[in-house]
Amino acid sequence: MQGRGSWSVGFLISGRGSWSVGFLVSGRVGLESSTRILRGSTICVGRPSLFGKVLFEKRLGWKMSDSSRDASSLSHLLDRNKSWAQAMVNANPSYFSEHLSSQNPDLLWIGCADSRVPANQVVDLPPGKVFVHRNVANVVSHSDFNCLSVLEFAVAVLKVQHVVVCGHYGCGGVNAALQDNRFGLIDNWLRHIRDVRQKHYDALYSPGVSESERLDLLCEYNVMEQVQNVASTTIVQSAWEQGRPLTIHGWIYRLQDGIIRDLDVRISKLEDIPRVYHTVKHDHRSPSLRPSNLPKMPPKVQKEI
Repeated sequence: MQGRGSWSVGFLISGRGSWSVGFLVSGRVGLESSTRILRGSTICVGRPSLFGKVLFEKRLGWKMSDSSRDASSLSHLLDRNKSWAQAMVNANPSYFSEHLSSQNPDLLWIGCADSRVPANQVVDLPPGKVFVHRNVANVVSHSDFNCLSVLEFAVAVLKVQHVVVCGHYGCGGVNAALQDNRFGLIDNWLRHIRDVRQKHYDALYSPGVSESERLDLLCEYNVMEQVQNVASTTIVQSAWEQGRPLTIHGWIYRLQDGIIRDLDVRISKLEDIPRVYHTVKHDHRSPSLRPSNLPKMPPKVQKEI
């Protein structure tokens, strides 16, 4: 996002026929006017096929430029991809064929979107070994269907046995939640972290705690709270109810040395979380109100219903 009251969009498409598209739009406009801008934009296409030319020039009315002569092209990334793929095949000829049938990770990683904390690399695991969800400040909200969908797929379909919530010291989202400034749309997301800040206010603002220490503490508290939030979902509790092994871990990464610290926060059973968050399929109604103990309706009434 660039400037108050403005927005920018970056978009990349790659598809069958060896073509790729990248465009950038910025400006304070509505949806209708933004569509007009897009239709008049220049589209940078690398080695476009005939199909690509027809699609973008004729049907959408977009102009295409040769990416090999355009500074906005990302062709260097495609070249790096080819080099990487070739290196993988050289090291293991069946590297990619081994990934075709399925993925079998044992771990779901819920981390921050910060580009300096890539999940697979920091734990030295290859593709296929870690299922990943990332967002600003590694927040797990019971109303975030994106995160919950990832969690459900990992737990119910992939049958992972571990979920790691990994934050990092110096997190920009956590730092923003420590301030009283208004940043924009992100403030609604930071509200989750502000709730953590309020909950641990006394510890964070106790005498002798410096600003840098306060930031580190809130990064840790945030991870701990998100571990609790994961364990409080119906998804995780359903797995426990089925007798499946599933442990939620809280870790934090230090940018200065690349070392992950275990915060010793682990939840592996329903009894580890407060009773108010238990959502297993038990009938908690008074025995007199349970269906098996209610008086039966006369046969005539049942028939009419």
